Amino acid sequence: MRLRHLALPLLLLPFLLLGPDGLSVAPKEGPKPPLAKKGKLEVFPPDRATLATIKERLAKLEKALAGLRKQGVRDPAYADVEVYRKAVVWLLEHNEFYDKNSAKWALEVLDRGLLRASQQARGEAPWLQQSGLSVVRAHRSRIDGSVQPYVITFPHDYASDRRKRYRLDVVLHGRNPKLTEVAFLYHNRGHQDAPKALSHVRLDVYGRGNNAYRWAGETDVFEALGNFLNVEEMLGRGNFIDPSRFVLRGFSMGGAGAWHIGLHRPDNFCAIGPGAGFTKTIGYASTLPAKLPAYQEACLRIYDAVDYAENVFNVPVVAYSGEKDPQIDAARNIEKELKRLGLSMTHLVAPGLKHDFPAAWQKKAEEEYAKQAGRERPDSPKEVRFVTYTLKYPSCYWVTLMALGQHYKLARVEARRHDHGFRVKTTNLRALRLDLWAGATREGIEVEIDGQKLEKVIPYQGRRGELAVYLEKRDKAWASVLPERLFVERQRRPQKVHNLQGPIDDAFTSSFLCVRGTGEAWHEATAEHAREELARFQTEWSKYLRGELPVKNDVDVTPDDLASRHLVLFGDPASNSLIEQALPGLPMKWNRKTITWQGKEYDASKHVPVLVYPSPLSPDHYVVLNSGHTFHARDFEGTNALLFPRLGDFALLELAPTKDDPRKVEVVTAGLFDDFWRLP
Repeated sequence: MRLRHLALPLLLLPFLLLGPDGLSVAPKEGPKPPLAKKGKLEVFPPDRATLATIKERLAKLEKALAGLRKQGVRDPAYADVEVYRKAVVWLLEHNEFYDKNSAKWALEVLDRGLLRASQQARGEAPWLQQSGLSVVRAHRSRIDGSVQPYVITFPHDYASDRRKRYRLDVVLHGRNPKLTEVAFLYHNRGHQDAPKALSHVRLDVYGRGNNAYRWAGETDVFEALGNFLNVEEMLGRGNFIDPSRFVLRGFSMGGAGAWHIGLHRPDNFCAIGPGAGFTKTIGYASTLPAKLPAYQEACLRIYDAVDYAENVFNVPVVAYSGEKDPQIDAARNIEKELKRLGLSMTHLVAPGLKHDFPAAWQKKAEEEYAKQAGRERPDSPKEVRFVTYTLKYPSCYWVTLMALGQHYKLARVEARRHDHGFRVKTTNLRALRLDLWAGATREGIEVEIDGQKLEKVIPYQGRRGELAVYLEKRDKAWASVLPERLFVERQRRPQKVHNLQGPIDDAFTSSFLCVRGTGEAWHEATAEHAREELARFQTEWSKYLRGELPVKNDVDVTPDDLASRHLVLFGDPASNSLIEQALPGLPMKWNRKTITWQGKEYDASKHVPVLVYPSPLSPDHYVVLNSGHTFHARDFEGTNALLFPRLGDFALLELAPTKDDPRKVEVVTAGLFDDFWRLP
């Protein structure tokens, strides 16, 4: 089983980087918009003396971290210490004392951070050698540079027998509005022994809190996993983890995450174990109408797991539900699709239970996980059936979809490998890659695709010696093609490709930089909107995605920034020099008087364009105009099913302030670019 989606070269970066230059929280620019009021949690703030002690101890930890930086201490050890400081800073920043013991927990967390700092100052990291209990570790996010925690629980006998290899379970927690980094670190402080019978390694993901492991939360799952594997390799223990026995599981919100991640990336796991959760937005999110705008309906197919049910063909599913739990519909939705497709899964149903996963049923589920993990599976199976709706999720084993006919419509591959080549059926594809099997040579092979026979196709040999066949469909006929031609054509004619397919919200799943203009804007009203939108994004990113929003002025952006990050530009061509530079390469015209959009002219003094588009300043990145996430505080604080794109790839907004809502805007138009980034 290959971990095709870990992006390991990127995940190795934290081991090469020093900790951040400064320890203080990034200053918040501009006004700080209020968060959603509804459903506010009760807060138990500490008394003055306790608060002073927390701040005093925090300052002591910050001083210790500064000392480690002077010593040249690097990640991962530095991140494993810094995460304790980060946890308390966020607790204070957002006044998240949701438990009567929160202040006590904060002091305990700081003490543990100080202990690690003192150990690391002596060149020691004993927490990396502990087994038989839960141990906090951390990774530095490539999205925003923030430190994010995760927890590893090793069996008591871990690393005692060099011949033994362990299963690894990636566990996704349920929704808990009171969950903070401090609570997560405190409750996983290693104060209890792991169960004596534990026979596998367990990785518990924080996932930036409560987002159902979508967007940055999804990236964090794989970054935490990649970080753990890299650290074990660095410690000389890489061979103890069996990459063919990774189980993904979770309950409630964790079940929703297991459903969508497991079915999007079925070749990463030997089994997925979703408990409850949701697999479909419409019908689950009760506040939504039965019908949404077409572009929003299309974007539901990014995360609605039911649309990916056929990928059960590639990975066993062991689902759990309480018989009387409304969330049993998550599994029933999948079962209904599987029945139609002639496929099946294991569904454990606890009679009489509601939304609960008691120990007895966890034990039954564990027996099923162990059964699946114990089965021999080829690293490269002879048959693959894979569906997707977006090139965000393009591959399964040796099949990679390189171009779709149309995003958000069913794209499907049914491929079988035989001794002389491949037999393939496709739906909604323009290009794909088929990796050859171990021991294959560059002799011509047979490819039959959609009933068309291609004889003596010569496999392409990559720089590392890998062999693959690249196929492209033109004029309704398939032909073998050099990958260089596909890649060069992408440069000449923008196309939606893997990790460059939109929508706007996708830009915030990998490294990005927000850029504010320093010039004088054409119109104060639109300039104020841009400032407020950036301020809202900063506030919501910090609160709900648990990181520091990366922000620079346009005059401070470096060539490295242009080459390595998505650019999120706020302002207009007069105020932001990077908007001015990018504008000739964008599908619109914009001057002081008018914005020309889809052939129509709009008053530039009261309209704001919002979009994601291939960057005219970097061939492998996005440029985004005047937008952070297109869902906001009320959606983050509601059901996680509400975290879907509201504006697709583009929108034109009209300022429509009222006395009650001075920030109100109307959506003049919004939608999705086609697969060649053209306006409809």
